[in-house]
Amino acid sequence: MSGLSLPLLLLIFAAAAAAIWVAGIQLSNQTDVLSVRLHLGTALGGLVMLAIATNLPEIAIVSSAALSGNVGVAVGNILGGIAIQTVVLVALDAFGVRGRHPLTYQAASLVLVLEAALVVSVLTVVVAGNQLPSSLIVLRLTPGPVLIAVLWVVGLLLLQRAGKSLPWQESGEAPDNQQPPRGHSRHKSEQQASTKGVSTAKSATIFAAAALVTLAAGVILERSGDAIAGHVGLSGVLFGATILAAATSLPELSTGLTSVRNGDYQLAMSDIFGGNAFLPVLFLVATLLSGKAVLPQAHATDIYLTALGMLLTLVYAAGLLFRPQRRVARMGIDSLTVLILYAVGVAGLFAVANAG
Repeated sequence: MSGLSLPLLLLIFAAAAAAIWVAGIQLSNQTDVLSVRLHLGTALGGLVMLAIATNLPEIAIVSSAALSGNVGVAVGNILGGIAIQTVVLVALDAFGVRGRHPLTYQAASLVLVLEAALVVSVLTVVVAGNQLPSSLIVLRLTPGPVLIAVLWVVGLLLLQRAGKSLPWQESGEAPDNQQPPRGHSRHKSEQQASTKGVSTAKSATIFAAAALVTLAAGVILERSGDAIAGHVGLSGVLFGATILAAATSLPELSTGLTSVRNGDYQLAMSDIFGGNAFLPVLFLVATLLSGKAVLPQAHATDIYLTALGMLLTLVYAAGLLFRPQRRVARMGIDSLTVLILYAVGVAGLFAVANAG
């Protein structure tokens, strides 16, 4: 696509982003329907299915970039995606939450704090894996991505157990948080589908079609985005961490707003944290497809983005524990802090890139 003009590339990029937006909404809706009808619930299979479904754009982009040898875009999209998807919670807080109290006050649960801890844990392994030598690779596998994948699965098992019961008062639920149980909006989606006469087979067909559209649009997004970055003189790492990551976060924004407006605040935050915990698992995919040790090739900007993602996640974890009650500029003080930190962080990202 490098031979195309910039206006045409921008049009292709916008069309692919729109396709991901529309297909992402269908993926989320059909995942809700299938998880209820197949009784997946919070089982491990359901959590894995949800993580893969909500991150299909990132899977497509990382796979395409790894196969084409453009590892920088793959790494930047993964780590930049974590930071910007955390900022999606700011938008949910400001434009989705109704009432006097902000998002973290109404969603407060120890299970969500554990999910935030899982995000920070896998990102810690990212930093450690970056320090290992590139020669440490066997059967197209390196220790860092393997450990991330194992840690993610173990974390899901622990979260599954925590979701059933925690040895705390009210099983880790804070007083005066959301009244309907977490995940009630998924049952609402299934009931709406049943009312419209959508069968399980039709739901699965729509899911498969939306997945194919998302994968194809993700590849187009990566190829056109890389060409756009070349036209405007922006490095692939910076483009992948900012504009490309923002485009692939559109489905999370749409589905998160739906959950929040339905009063399912915990599900909205859980979907973001769950997606962020899964994204580093894609380093395993990138390593297998490229045949290279990906993590040791991460640049200073990538590690910087990792630290930014950890910081933003910890701010929300603190918000879930301290539960700020006041809203400033239509959002909680934790969301305002995340927004400011992200803006400062992006400015620092460009400074780090230019210094390198």
